[in-house]
Amino acid sequence: MYMRQPVFVAGVALLLLGSALACKDSSGPLAPYDPQIVNVTDNFSFQVTSVSNITWTYTYHWQNTGDSATVNQATNGTAGSAILTVLDKNGTQLYSQSLSGNGTFGMSKGVAGSWTIRVQFTNYSGTIDFNVQKQ
Repeated sequence: MYMRQPVFVAGVALLLLGSALACKDSSGPLAPYDPQIVNVTDNFSFQVTSVSNITWTYTYHWQNTGDSATVNQATNGTAGSAILTVLDKNGTQLYSQSLSGNGTFGMSKGVAGSWTIRVQFTNYSGTIDFNVQKQ
Protein backbone atom coordinates (compact mmCIF):
# COMPACT_ATOMS: atom_id res chain seq x y z
CA MET A 1 0.00 0.00 0.00
CA TYR A 2 2.77 2.48 0.84
CA MET A 3 4.93 1.31 -2.07
CA ARG A 4 2.80 3.11 -4.69
CA GLN A 5 2.92 6.55 -3.13
CA PRO A 6 6.62 7.30 -3.96
CA VAL A 7 6.10 6.24 -7.57
CA PHE A 8 3.03 8.51 -7.88
CA VAL A 9 4.83 11.49 -6.27
CA ALA A 10 7.88 11.00 -8.51
CA GLY A 11 5.63 10.83 -11.59
CA VAL A 12 3.84 14.07 -10.67
CA ALA A 13 7.16 15.81 -10.01
CA LEU A 14 8.53 14.77 -13.41
CA LEU A 15 5.33 15.89 -15.14
CA LEU A 16 5.47 19.32 -13.48
CA LEU A 17 9.17 19.76 -14.23
CA GLY A 18 8.65 18.83 -17.87
CA SER A 19 5.77 21.31 -18.18
CA ALA A 20 7.83 24.14 -16.71
CA LEU A 21 10.91 23.55 -18.84
CA ALA A 22 9.23 22.83 -22.17
CA CYS A 23 6.70 25.66 -22.31
CA LYS A 24 6.71 26.80 -25.94
CA ASP A 25 4.15 28.61 -28.01
CA SER A 26 3.67 26.23 -30.93
CA SER A 27 1.21 28.40 -32.81
CA GLY A 28 1.40 31.71 -34.62
CA PRO A 29 4.23 33.26 -36.57
CA LEU A 30 6.91 32.56 -33.91
CA ALA A 31 6.51 28.77 -34.14
CA PRO A 32 9.11 28.32 -36.94
CA TYR A 33 11.67 30.15 -34.77
CA ASP A 34 11.36 27.69 -31.84
CA PRO A 35 10.77 30.19 -29.00
CA GLN A 36 12.11 29.20 -25.58
CA ILE A 37 9.59 30.19 -22.92
CA VAL A 38 9.77 29.27 -19.24
CA ASN A 39 6.73 30.20 -17.18
CA VAL A 40 7.06 29.15 -13.53
CA THR A 41 5.93 30.85 -10.34
CA ASP A 42 7.96 34.02 -9.72
CA ASN A 43 10.08 33.65 -12.88
CA PHE A 44 9.16 34.12 -16.55
CA SER A 45 11.65 34.06 -19.41
CA PHE A 46 11.22 34.47 -23.15
CA GLN A 47 13.81 34.01 -25.86
CA VAL A 48 13.52 33.81 -29.62
CA THR A 49 16.31 34.35 -32.14
CA SER A 50 16.57 35.55 -35.72
CA VAL A 51 12.89 36.29 -36.33
CA SER A 52 11.99 38.08 -39.53
CA ASN A 53 9.17 40.60 -40.06
CA ILE A 54 6.81 39.31 -37.32
CA THR A 55 3.57 41.08 -36.42
CA TRP A 56 1.79 39.32 -33.57
CA THR A 57 0.75 39.74 -29.94
CA TYR A 58 1.44 36.99 -27.40
CA THR A 59 -0.23 37.00 -23.96
CA TYR A 60 0.85 34.80 -21.05
CA HIS A 61 -0.51 34.37 -17.53
CA TRP A 62 2.23 34.25 -14.91
CA GLN A 63 2.04 33.64 -11.16
CA ASN A 64 3.85 36.23 -9.06
CA THR A 65 3.69 35.68 -5.29
CA GLY A 66 5.06 39.19 -4.70
CA ASP A 67 3.77 42.67 -5.40
CA SER A 68 6.56 43.71 -7.77
CA ALA A 69 9.06 42.35 -10.26
CA THR A 70 12.11 43.34 -12.26
CA VAL A 71 12.58 42.99 -15.99
CA ASN A 72 15.92 42.14 -17.57
CA GLN A 73 16.00 42.82 -21.31
CA ALA A 74 18.74 41.80 -23.75
CA THR A 75 17.55 42.22 -27.32
CA ASN A 76 19.00 42.95 -30.71
CA GLY A 77 16.40 44.22 -33.15
CA THR A 78 17.13 45.13 -36.75
CA ALA A 79 13.65 46.35 -37.79
CA GLY A 80 10.19 47.07 -36.41
CA SER A 81 9.25 47.19 -32.74
CA ALA A 82 8.62 44.88 -29.79
CA ILE A 83 6.87 46.08 -26.64
CA LEU A 84 6.65 44.28 -23.30
CA THR A 85 3.67 45.06 -21.06
CA VAL A 86 3.08 43.62 -17.58
CA LEU A 87 -0.27 43.81 -15.78
CA ASP A 88 -0.98 42.68 -12.22
CA LYS A 89 -3.80 40.44 -11.00
CA ASN A 90 -6.29 43.35 -11.18
CA GLY A 91 -5.29 44.36 -14.71
CA THR A 92 -3.30 47.41 -13.56
CA GLN A 93 -0.45 48.19 -15.94
CA LEU A 94 2.82 48.05 -14.00
CA TYR A 95 5.28 48.12 -16.89
CA SER A 96 5.26 48.91 -20.59
CA GLN A 97 8.45 49.50 -22.49
CA SER A 98 10.06 48.86 -25.83
CA LEU A 99 12.28 45.79 -25.76
CA SER A 100 14.93 47.78 -27.64
CA GLY A 101 16.28 49.14 -24.34
CA ASN A 102 18.67 46.66 -22.75
CA GLY A 103 19.25 46.42 -19.01
CA THR A 104 17.40 45.70 -15.78
CA PHE A 105 14.29 47.74 -14.99
CA GLY A 106 11.94 47.98 -12.03
CA MET A 107 8.21 48.44 -12.19
CA SER A 108 5.35 49.81 -10.12
CA LYS A 109 3.98 47.74 -7.24
CA GLY A 110 0.85 45.74 -7.89
CA VAL A 111 -1.22 42.92 -6.43
CA ALA A 112 0.20 39.40 -6.11
CA GLY A 113 -1.47 36.62 -8.09
CA SER A 114 -1.96 35.82 -11.75
CA TRP A 115 -0.23 38.54 -13.76
CA THR A 116 -0.40 39.12 -17.51
CA ILE A 117 2.71 39.37 -19.66
CA ARG A 118 2.10 40.68 -23.17
CA VAL A 119 4.69 40.83 -25.94
CA GLN A 120 3.63 42.79 -29.01
CA PHE A 121 5.65 42.52 -32.23
CA THR A 122 5.11 44.95 -35.12
CA ASN A 123 7.09 44.14 -38.28
CA TYR A 124 9.85 42.98 -35.91
CA SER A 125 13.09 41.35 -37.02
CA GLY A 126 15.89 40.35 -34.68
CA THR A 127 16.38 38.56 -31.36
CA ILE A 128 14.33 38.96 -28.17
CA ASP A 129 15.53 37.84 -24.75
CA PHE A 130 13.88 38.98 -21.52
CA ASN A 131 13.16 37.76 -18.00
CA VAL A 132 10.51 38.93 -15.53
CA GLN A 133 11.30 37.94 -11.96
CA LYS A 134 9.64 38.51 -8.60
CA GLN A 135 11.37 41.23 -6.64
